[in-house]
Amino acid sequence: MLRKKGLFFTVALMLVLSLALVGCTEDPAQENGNDVNGDDPSNAAEDVDDSLDRVLEAGVITVVGSGDYPPFNFYDDNDNVVGFDVDTGKEIAKRLGVELKYETSAWDGLPDGLRAGRYDAILGSMAITEERLKIVSFTTPYYYSGAQLIVRKDSGITDADQMEGKEIGVVTGETFMEDAQGLGADVVPYEGVNQILMELLNGRVDGMITDRLVALNGMNQIKGGDELTLAGDLLRLEEMALAVRQKDNKLREKLSEILQEMHDDGTLAKISEKWHDGRDITVK
Repeated sequence: MLRKKGLFFTVALMLVLSLALVGCTEDPAQENGNDVNGDDPSNAAEDVDDSLDRVLEAGVITVVGSGDYPPFNFYDDNDNVVGFDVDTGKEIAKRLGVELKYETSAWDGLPDGLRAGRYDAILGSMAITEERLKIVSFTTPYYYSGAQLIVRKDSGITDADQMEGKEIGVVTGETFMEDAQGLGADVVPYEGVNQILMELLNGRVDGMITDRLVALNGMNQIKGGDELTLAGDLLRLEEMALAVRQKDNKLREKLSEILQEMHDDGTLAKISEKWHDGRDITVK
């Protein structure tokens, strides 16, 4: 009888220990809210969007532009970055209650720098395109412009349709390269707008395509700019917005809210008039 009781006790004890071991061997990845591959959509850590809190807690919003795009973002004689984009950023930061840190980097590397977390946003006159929407997210537009062909007045060219087989200068990495290709022209890449303007004045290219407002500013500033002219209408209208990482929805929503307020109360229009000879570029 004692042996039977001992056997029963042993079996019961083994059963309890087995149940305890099952509870202890739960997948540790599940305990952390992740599956083995770390892409469980129910992952609480991955779902948390702290983008707005990140900026507010840091007390600074870091944005970036090329620094070579007057009058939007460029270096003045004191080596400070100034322009329409910079003033827009200052007002955004003010309404967020943080400081603005405006950095510059090569244009074609801005999206990669943003995705790597070096900046909170791109504030450098970046146009919304389907291709860019695959890798970044955009706020509501803060101004509107478009692609414009510029030629020498003595060229005899009055419309973009006349550019087939001719050479057009464009800034490397900008969407204007596609515009030039669409006209059947040979694309000649350059690093900056002023460089192309000089090449055009010297007859080394037949035309250039850039933002219409940038072209007008460049023609007014550069020596010999009165020898250049806009050829035809805009090739296409562009909507410029701030770009943020795709997962930074709360930051994007707040930035869009602030931009809409700046549209509604006339602040954006005043900034535009300051940098564009009284023109309001913030409406279509």
